[in-house]
Amino acid sequence: MFEIPTDLNPALVGLAWLRGRWEGTGYREWPGEEKVQFGVQIDFTENGSDYLHYLAQMFLLDEEGRPERPLTIETGFWRANESADVDVVMCSPEGYSEIWYGKLQPGRVDLTTDAVVRSPLATVEYTAGRRLYGNVDGKLMYSFDRATTDEALRPYMWATLNRV
Repeated sequence: MFEIPTDLNPALVGLAWLRGRWEGTGYREWPGEEKVQFGVQIDFTENGSDYLHYLAQMFLLDEEGRPERPLTIETGFWRANESADVDVVMCSPEGYSEIWYGKLQPGRVDLTTDAVVRSPLATVEYTAGRRLYGNVDGKLMYSFDRATTDEALRPYMWATLNRV
């Protein structure tokens, strides 16, 4: 269990269960690509303001399960309001930025893209997404469904993480 700090910005109470560092493993699968297992570290930090800073780093794993090389990274900001609405702004080095929105439930956040903006050099023509973050028996369960110009919305990445 975790406790909500007494000095936490009131806007973050619904997101408080995400705070801290999470580590685990997951899978990435996409048509035409080999399914890969990856290690992941996600940090949700706050600085007294009304948002959480989000940093997720994924690494390909070697045969012993140790990080071998970077797979991807994303960063952004999470905000919520008293009506349990959530918005998230993220970006990654693959050449896109996303705005997500959704609803907060106890121990769960469902997000859908409001906008995906790609640079001309983006590595994939990513167009839309859906994410789910849930607390299941103290673990962070994460899934990311993605759509591209060539594929309808479908599972892309999923992972199970432990608080460290």
